[in-house]
Amino acid sequence: MPEQYDVVVVGSVNADLVVGVDRRPAPGETVLGSDLATHPGGKGANQAVAAARLGGRVGIVGRVGDDGHGALLRDALAEAGVDLAHLAATPGPSGVALITVGPDGDNSIIVSPGANARLTPDDVAAARDMIAAASVVTFQLEVPMPAIEAAARAAASAGARVVLNLSPTAPVPAEVLALCDPLVVNEHEAAWLLGGPGTADGTDPERMAAALLRSGPRSAVVTLGADGVVVADAEGTAPIPSPKVEAVDTTGAGDAFTAALCLRLARGDSLRDAARYATRVGAAAVRRPGAQTSYPTPDELPA
Repeated sequence: MPEQYDVVVVGSVNADLVVGVDRRPAPGETVLGSDLATHPGGKGANQAVAAARLGGRVGIVGRVGDDGHGALLRDALAEAGVDLAHLAATPGPSGVALITVGPDGDNSIIVSPGANARLTPDDVAAARDMIAAASVVTFQLEVPMPAIEAAARAAASAGARVVLNLSPTAPVPAEVLALCDPLVVNEHEAAWLLGGPGTADGTDPERMAAALLRSGPRSAVVTLGADGVVVADAEGTAPIPSPKVEAVDTTGAGDAFTAALCLRLARGDSLRDAARYATRVGAAAVRRPGAQTSYPTPDELPA
C-alpha cells in the first residue's frame, strides 16, 4: 500500500530575511534595523512544517533553487519530518521573502518568487500518487495558478479535501473556488475577493463570511488576527475567539493556523472544531520570533 498522508501541501518554499525596525521607512527614507536573521519560510513550507510539528503525516510539492538558501530550506523541511520526494531543485535562486517586523510584532513582507515561479502542472503530475494518498491537499498563491489548478483537480478527483489560502490575493478560477472546503482568507483578502470594504471599515465579519460562501466555495474561514476567526458552511456562520497571548512576531501565524486547520480536518474534525484547535496553534505561533521557528508542538498550545 502507498504511504498515506494527512496533509499534502502544494506551494512555496522561501528563505525569510527578517529585520526588526522601530518604524517602517517613508518613501525615500532610510531607517536602521536589527541584525538580519535568515529563517526557512514560504507559505507552503510553513504550512508543511507546522502540520508536521503537530504530529501530521505531511508531504510537499514545490521547488527550491540550487543556491545556499535551497539547501537550508530542504534541511528545515526534512528535520520537521516532511516528505521531500516531490520538492524539486531548479537552476537559479530560491524564493526569498523580505520581512520587516515592528515593535508591536506586526510585519510587512515582499516576496521574490525565485524557483517557486517555476512550479508547473508537470510537477503536479509527477506527484499524483502523493496527492492521491492525502486526506487534505492545501494550496496558497505564491506558486503559479496553472500548477494550483492541476493540483486542485487531481486532489478532488482522488477524493481529497481541497483547502485554499487566498494569499497573496489573485484571481482564482471559478472551478477551483468551487472545490475549496474551506477557502481561508484574512479580512483584507476577503474584502478583495468580494470587491467591498473589510471589517476594518465596519463590515460585520459574519456577513463577510456568509458572502464568501455565496461566492462559490463549499465553506469559508475568515481570520481576524487576535480576534479569532469566523467560519461559514452549510450550517451557517459562527465566530470563534482566539486565546489571548502577548504577540512577539506575527510572521507565519496565519500559516500555522491553516496547517492546524487542515490537519484536524484530515483527522475527521468538523470545521468548527478544527478552527477552534487552529486558533490555539495560531496564538502559540505569535509568542516566538520567526515563522517555522515559532511553530508549536501539541503540548505547547495555550488553553
